[in-house]
Formats: sequence, C-alpha cells, structure tokens
Amino acid sequence: MKIVKAAFCLLAASALGAAVLPGVRADEWNKKTIVTFSQAVEVPGKILPAGTYTFQLMDSPSDRHIVQIFNADGSQIITTVLAINDYRLQPTGQTVMKFNEQPGDSPDALRAWFYPGDSFGQEFVYPKGRAIELAQKMNAVVPAVAADTLDDSAIKTVAIVAVTPDQKEVEVATAIQTAPPATVVTVEPVVQTPPLAATVTPAPVVVDQELPQTASNTPLIALLGALSIGLALGLKMIMKFAA
Repeated sequence: MKIVKAAFCLLAASALGAAVLPGVRADEWNKKTIVTFSQAVEVPGKILPAGTYTFQLMDSPSDRHIVQIFNADGSQIITTVLAINDYRLQPTGQTVMKFNEQPGDSPDALRAWFYPGDSFGQEFVYPKGRAIELAQKMNAVVPAVAADTLDDSAIKTVAIVAVTPDQKEVEVATAIQTAPPATVVTVEPVVQTPPLAATVTPAPVVVDQELPQTASNTPLIALLGALSIGLALGLKMIMKFAA
C-alpha cells in the first residue's frame, strides 16, 4: 500500500493538475505544485485527508523555507509549515514526495518535497514531540522545533534542531545535507625535478715556456767587433782623402 500511495501522488503535470491549475510549471519562483494523495497524509501539525492540494513556497523576507499548503484551486490556505534545505545528488524531471512510512493504518508522514529539476528540496520540520516519535520509528534523524504550534511570527525565528533516534538534539547541519555538496577538485601532484648539474669546462691553462738556448753568444760578439773595426777604418780613409 505504501508504494501504491506514493505512485498515486499525481503531480502538476498530470491531467487533474492541469485541469485545476493550468500552467502551474510557470510559477517556478514559488515552486507551486498540485499534488493528489490517494490516502491521508501527515504534515507537521496536521493530517491532510486524501485529496488534491497545492504546495508552494511563501514569499517571505526572512531567510527561512516556509511552505504553504492550499486546497486544490489555491483559494483557501490549509496550513503553513517550516522546512529546511535537503540536497540530493541527482535531480529529476518530476516532482518527488518522500514519506516516513507509519505502521498499520496510520497516515504516512510527509518528509520532503522536491520540485522538478531542483538539486534541493524542502524537508519538513516537525514539532519536537512528534519528531522524536518519528525518529524512533524510522531510525532516522528528523528536523524539529521546540514548539507544538507556530504562528506567523514564531515560524520566522524559532530555533531548528535535529532529533536523533536516541532522542538527542544535534545541529541540523551536522546531520542533514542542508548545503550543496562540496566540489572535489583533483590536483595532480607536482613532480619536483632535480636541477640539472652544470657542466663546467675548465679554461685552458697557458704555460710560458722559454726556448732552449742551443748556441753561444760569442760569435755574435765577434761579428759586432769586426763590423766596428771596419767602420772605423772606412771613416779614417774618407777623412784622409778629404784632407
């Protein structure tokens, strides 16, 4: 029956949805969606009988996810509930409703609503007492507020916690994926190449070498003496003839 119930959650693109509110997909800014439940469904603080409903985000200046649930044609608001981000790994092209299934004939509790194409959805925040019951039955973490009812002012400021199956309160961000998954960047390791050894060519060595003395200076001295004597005799003869 649980699978049948989920299968009969007709979406805005269905024939019934198109007849009640044509062009609903155009209202992507508030995620307006028409859903038909074949059986009763629990939402925070209220039981919705089987039927057709309009879900949309409230235009709120506060940094909160506030979901309004209307009747089929959107003319009457039924309840306003608080939600938080719930990221998923793979978006789909259709509306997805997730439930916390209940034993027996108890209405299933609506857990989260994902708009077509979005990577995140709206996970519903339950009153603390009910959140503890759901966490224990489902063995899962359930977001909660410490209040049984919320008026329009409190819903914008009330603290949100996460309740574990053992009734402990933890920070929401540590238990539920409320932020986009971190992008893993692969960095190639840098291989350090040792510096090349410089090749130094030694400068040529210049060696001053003296040529070996292979002869004596005596013949040179004798030659110079003979030339001097010849020159003196020549000058003497020139002076004699001149006189």
